[in-house]
Amino acid sequence: MNEPTLAMSLGGPEMMMIFAIVLLLFGAKKLPQLAKGLGQASGELKKARLEVEREIKDAAATVETDRA
Repeated sequence: MNEPTLAMSLGGPEMMMIFAIVLLLFGAKKLPQLAKGLGQASGELKKARLEVEREIKDAAATVETDRA
């Protein structure tokens, strides 16, 4: 269960290399747009995860009230 994730296994030099490659691929003008898009996608994923968790809790509560 305590396996290292990709973000935990990358150090400073690896992150700098990835950043340099992204900079070369997309250019300096596109990086802010790319970061904004990644942030929005992350926010949407978080909202979706929270909604699914809420639906599961609601379904579990409904099952509990039906049993009682």
